[in-house]
Amino acid sequence: MEVAKKLIKIAKIFCNAEIVKFQKRNIKVWADRMPGMYHAPHPNPNHSYGETYNKHREFLEFSIEQHAQLKRYCEEIGITYSTSVWDIDSAKGIAALNPELIKIPSACNTDYEMLAWLCDNYSGDIHVSTGMTDKKEMDQIVNLFIHKKRNKDVVLYNCTSGYPVPFENVALLEINDLKKKYANKVKAIGFSGHHRGIAVDIAAYTLGAEYIERHYTLDRTSPGTDHAASLEPEGVRRLVRDLESVRKALNYKEKEILDIEQVQRKKLKYVGKYKW
Repeated sequence: MEVAKKLIKIAKIFCNAEIVKFQKRNIKVWADRMPGMYHAPHPNPNHSYGETYNKHREFLEFSIEQHAQLKRYCEEIGITYSTSVWDIDSAKGIAALNPELIKIPSACNTDYEMLAWLCDNYSGDIHVSTGMTDKKEMDQIVNLFIHKKRNKDVVLYNCTSGYPVPFENVALLEINDLKKKYANKVKAIGFSGHHRGIAVDIAAYTLGAEYIERHYTLDRTSPGTDHAASLEPEGVRRLVRDLESVRKALNYKEKEILDIEQVQRKKLKYVGKYKW
């Protein structure tokens, strides 16, 4: 919890981020769904916090009460709290906290029972990552939200699921397809990246991604498979700074020759006589 609060505080004060997002899953539900994985040793023992993957997940998991504490802390310092929910039990627990938004990770975006429950019982925005998802599944996901009349509360994220993702697999131009097919059906298109560096995120923004999500850590060498695909505080700070700079620059000139140019025009520009 102290690490989590430190991450929140740094994200707000040093990085100028707008949202922090955690994860919530019911370990028993996932152990029943994937017994072969959860009851076996962690696939990479160097990243494990328990003798089995189940024990590893249990060690890391926050309770709903702890999430409530984190939400209160976010509200105290002025940053938006959110959480990815991995099953319907977690969705119910987090929805009871009434966060501004709830995220659906790529691994769970075809848990239609959970999506339907959120549509019927949660009034905030629903953000959905699209990694590991084929075109038919994408249509089914969006159609469910349309059927439930909640599609205008949905943000779809272009995403490639990998940790980290090589640049050639990021597939940024998928943002264009998401915009073409769904921009008039959902609230917005976003980008969730698991690559290295921050250049790709700037490109995603210029292509039309209105929300940029990155994994975030205090130390990229820490045990755990996500850290290598995460940004440290300085990386998040630079990303927020550069996104804001690009946001300001993405416009048209408000007049043919700007005031800033008039000074240089008088000093530098030769204007010849046009006679043709």
